[in-house]
Amino acid sequence: MKLIVAITGASGINLSLKFLEKLPSNIETYVVFSSSAILALKLENNLLYKDIKNQNFTLLKESDIGACIASGSFKTDAMIILPCSMNTLAKCAVGIADNLITRAFSVMLKEKRNIILAPREMPFSPIALENMHKLSVLGITIAPPTLGYYSNQQNLEDMENFLIGKWFDLLKIDNNLYKRWE
Repeated sequence: MKLIVAITGASGINLSLKFLEKLPSNIETYVVFSSSAILALKLENNLLYKDIKNQNFTLLKESDIGACIASGSFKTDAMIILPCSMNTLAKCAVGIADNLITRAFSVMLKEKRNIILAPREMPFSPIALENMHKLSVLGITIAPPTLGYYSNQQNLEDMENFLIGKWFDLLKIDNNLYKRWE
């Protein structure tokens, strides 16, 4: 499987990092941070973008509009934008492809490939809801980080694993990150 993980400037960068950490190593992964995500990384996690290194994924620059994932002939299976800022959501909804994230999104959409958006905002404005509806009608899965309260062991790690497990399910990545109904 080839997966694109786009990380935008909405709050919740830590969830993106944990998502990447839990991805199976056999998944070929391409990661793009938006400039706002790089700022959030510093503010929320006290991490610098230059320190993000991992042998399990290829890190691409948001400004590299000619990167492999910007072409439909580069066969990727799925894309997740996690977290998805309202700015990126709006650009996706109206077809603006002005950086690598939105260009890759446009390519995935035209190629009819699996796309998941995890908008991180509360409450959602009427404009954001309208954009999500428009994208949903186009076949995009809208999957915000909405917690499930299914067990008595509900610490932060359990809740994060639940969210990541649900996103993995949508991407068809086998996992046992959360307790399932029997």
